Amino acid sequence: MVNTLIGDLGHYSVILAFVAALVSSLAYFFSTNAAELSAEHASWRKLARGAFYVHVLAVLGIVFCLFNIIYEHRYEYHYAWSHSSNHLPVHYMISCFWEGQEGSFLLWIFWHALLGLVLIRFGKKWEGPVMAVFSFVQLFLTSMILGVVIGDLKIGSSPFILMRDFMTEAPVFQMDPNFVPKDGTGLNPLLQNYWMVIHPPVLFLGFAATLVPFAFAMAGLWRKDFSSWTKPALPWALFAAVVLGIGIMMGAYWAYETLNFGGYWNWDPVENAVYIPWLVLVGAIHTLLAYRKSRTALRATFILFITSFLLVLYATFLTRSGILGNASVHSFTDLGLSGQLFTYLAAFLVLSIGLLMYRWKKIPATDKEIATYSGEFWVFIGAAVLCLGAFQVLFTTSIPVYNSFMGFIGVKTNVALPADQIQHYTNAQLWLGVAIAILSGTGQLLWWRKQNAGEKLSQVFMLPLMLTFLFTSLILLLGKLGVLDRIDTPKYIVLLITALYAIFSNLSIVFGVLRKRVSIAGGAVAHIGVALMLLGILFSAGYSNIISKNMSGMVYAREFGDEINRDNVLLWRNAPTDMGPYTVTYKGQYLEVEGLPEYVNKQQLFRIADEFKAIARGPLKDGDKVVYTAGDTVNIYPENTYYQVEYKNRETKEAFLLYPRAQVNPEMGLLASPDIKMFGTKDLYTHVSTIPDPEEEKEWSELKEYKVKMGDTIFVNDYVAVLHGIEPAKDTLLLNLGPNDVAVQADMQVLGEKRTYHAHPIYAIRDKMVGRVPEEIEDLGLRIMLMNIDPENGEFTIGVNTTQKDYIILKAMEKPFISILWIGTLVMSLGFVMAIVRHYKDGKNNPVSTLTGKGAAVKREKQLV
Repeated sequence: MVNTLIGDLGHYSVILAFVAALVSSLAYFFSTNAAELSAEHASWRKLARGAFYVHVLAVLGIVFCLFNIIYEHRYEYHYAWSHSSNHLPVHYMISCFWEGQEGSFLLWIFWHALLGLVLIRFGKKWEGPVMAVFSFVQLFLTSMILGVVIGDLKIGSSPFILMRDFMTEAPVFQMDPNFVPKDGTGLNPLLQNYWMVIHPPVLFLGFAATLVPFAFAMAGLWRKDFSSWTKPALPWALFAAVVLGIGIMMGAYWAYETLNFGGYWNWDPVENAVYIPWLVLVGAIHTLLAYRKSRTALRATFILFITSFLLVLYATFLTRSGILGNASVHSFTDLGLSGQLFTYLAAFLVLSIGLLMYRWKKIPATDKEIATYSGEFWVFIGAAVLCLGAFQVLFTTSIPVYNSFMGFIGVKTNVALPADQIQHYTNAQLWLGVAIAILSGTGQLLWWRKQNAGEKLSQVFMLPLMLTFLFTSLILLLGKLGVLDRIDTPKYIVLLITALYAIFSNLSIVFGVLRKRVSIAGGAVAHIGVALMLLGILFSAGYSNIISKNMSGMVYAREFGDEINRDNVLLWRNAPTDMGPYTVTYKGQYLEVEGLPEYVNKQQLFRIADEFKAIARGPLKDGDKVVYTAGDTVNIYPENTYYQVEYKNRETKEAFLLYPRAQVNPEMGLLASPDIKMFGTKDLYTHVSTIPDPEEEKEWSELKEYKVKMGDTIFVNDYVAVLHGIEPAKDTLLLNLGPNDVAVQADMQVLGEKRTYHAHPIYAIRDKMVGRVPEEIEDLGLRIMLMNIDPENGEFTIGVNTTQKDYIILKAMEKPFISILWIGTLVMSLGFVMAIVRHYKDGKNNPVSTLTGKGAAVKREKQLV
């Protein structure tokens, strides 16, 4: 039965949110232009607030309706059908919410709505102009999910469109408009990871937060108050930077855990599109700090905050317009919104740049020169370097956009992306890292010298430089001695030296302020975090070591390609193989079973027609507790197969198990996710490169029959099998035996190379018809059947088929000191939080004066300095 009520409610909520955003933006506009203490100002502001509150309630209504159609499996709606399925756990249903374009736009709208409420509560004199910008942005974003068609004009794509309206030409809906699919197509396998539940909300919160400093900058230009907006904007800019940075690194860790390219950053175009505005935003924070300290770089601050927000919009255009095609694993398909996205981007580009140019000459600029030994000079240079790094990534990432635009205006171009994009980006960004490390250390030391007037330059720099060269020498020596992997690449040595310099320089600042005011050390802590991240990237990426080299001298298969044949090891099931310092054994295939924390061997489960259910062949335990007994029906998650691989270190004798995951998707092929063993100094990163095609029917040999008696021994495929007896079959396989039916099973043992296997093939007579249930021993490539029973002679006919043994082709690599990268991320985030708290408290303790004229300027000057 088609339920249109929830969809209608959701669609009307979208319309209400759109109209309320329009009313709020107009009312805040008139409120801002009215005299501040007038009745007109108060009445417009009251209307604007009320409209925004209605907008927030409408947005919450949209969120409720969309999640309801996903959670309740309302497959009459295209969004639910195309992104979810019956058997998804609840946490993955949450991921379904933002898998599609409409859901991700809604997530962005939701965060803007909440941030708008905070700004109304604490915005004070900036509420009017800032919220006018906020409401105007919400107007555009809400239009992206409006789903209104006027003639040939389509405005937005509604998440509440019915299947019959989306697939009007499909015969099933022409025959029965009320047809509702029984199941959905499911969530993208790559998104079935817990990081995908938390990474997108954090990332979109970061996107949403970039609007706040942009709105303050626009408000300052609008009201010709070019200075005082910087104080409330700074904590928000820091908040946006830390949240967006954490969101980016969450995505990197998701890639590390889920994708099998062996790393955490692949210079994917959409990764780049998020990284670029973050770099510019961090640059804007630095120019803003320079302005707060020395009244310089105000124009640059305006430019960078405006640019960072415009780059967020550009990232949205790249991701959702379909212009990247298949160039990115993150990009959405084109829903016909390219023109609307471009209009959105163009509107804010024209409005913001136009207002900036209109006010440009009135923005205060200092004529005093900044000494090269001042901290402000190095801060400004650091911001410039960040922007240059962003531009390098932006230029290359935008090549498909350039080609499409030139084709649109009728000019044929064929500008090609670099042949090796990863190397192209890495080479340039490595030197960006070197420059940032030098500048962060030098700028902080010069700032500290300014705080401690009278200290000589040599006194400030001596200790950090001594420690830098001492530790660099030690690391290089350990590399030569083989304790660490060899470190002899010149550019990596330069990065090592500069990262250590940044760490020790900023550490000296931290220890210096411990006896004064710890809260002012946020910048130094953040810089230490960045330097640690550079070290983690250096060691994990520059000195990653593949230990699964093919030492057999064989080519596995020419169609696999050179990389698989060269850097992977072939593992037959239960056949130990030496790999690097380990002896590795592939032990079998495992599945997830609902209610059990550990994976369950497939051989303990009997699969039935319903692929999401199985019968337990024996007791299934959680530790010592029996959760399921033989014959119980259990719920399984069949999409993913986990391959148990045992590692044994030949020197230390340490043993552990890893479970790399693989899924064969009809559209995407083999999707392999790694499993990772974390040590103190490295990660062991393991993933499956190739498996036998599970969709392909096994090629069994001709059935070979043996007549045996109790206790007889037979030889099957080089293995010894013994028939110990015949016993009544327990009805654990849903045989559904009636009172006059009978079933027996053979009790057989098969002696493998390393262990003994038990086989219980079944012979059943049901409704006077004979049926046989074979026993397959995948480890040995055997299928055993109880073909016939001759009670008079005490003989039994055993049938045996053989096939190729199970195998996997595995890749494993060691990634040294990668934990430093994740620790650096946490330290950087801590530094940002410390800076947010400090500047927020400073703003409360030293509110910006509402005086005008020379007196106000002098007072603000004293506060900022």
